[in-house]
Amino acid sequence: MSFISTTALAFSMSADAFAVSIAKGAAQKQHHWREALRCGAIFGVVEAITPIIGWCIGLAATQYIAAIDHWIAFIILGIVGGKLVWESFHAEGEEAAAPKRHGLGMLVFTAVGTSIDALAVGVTLAFLDANIWINAAAIGAATFLMASVGIKAGHHLGTRIGKYAELLGGLALILIGSHILLSHTGVL
Repeated sequence: MSFISTTALAFSMSADAFAVSIAKGAAQKQHHWREALRCGAIFGVVEAITPIIGWCIGLAATQYIAAIDHWIAFIILGIVGGKLVWESFHAEGEEAAAPKRHGLGMLVFTAVGTSIDALAVGVTLAFLDANIWINAAAIGAATFLMASVGIKAGHHLGTRIGKYAELLGGLALILIGSHILLSHTGVL
């Protein structure tokens, strides 16, 4: 994968965490960088681990589906991207229920929930024979950055911008999946 594809993938995977972080930041009464960095670290670590798990699963299955791996990558990225786009328009009211302060358990649980798509992308990366360590590190770093900034920005921006992050992240995943399909079928 190119630097641009890896970067787009990394920031696309961080869209959910960014949206949740904005909501968490909007709900918090106190806004300290320490809390923002703590949340960013938790989300970043979980988001970096899940594609590695998916990659291991994908490696086990690669030999059986090598002839259609580009279609699988296209479908998985399309579904994950489509889910993000759909949620950007339809997930109203969830942010309002966010508690004022999340404990470690709730942060880890939320981070796992927002990183399920990274697990699916990890499977796709195995099919593409991409360097999982570079991609996982990029995804973790982007998520750390976006979640940390999201916490701090949430107080000032509210929950509205999180929907745009999900929309852009979803569209980026759909474009990456389309590029993979078109490249492997010889159209590009």
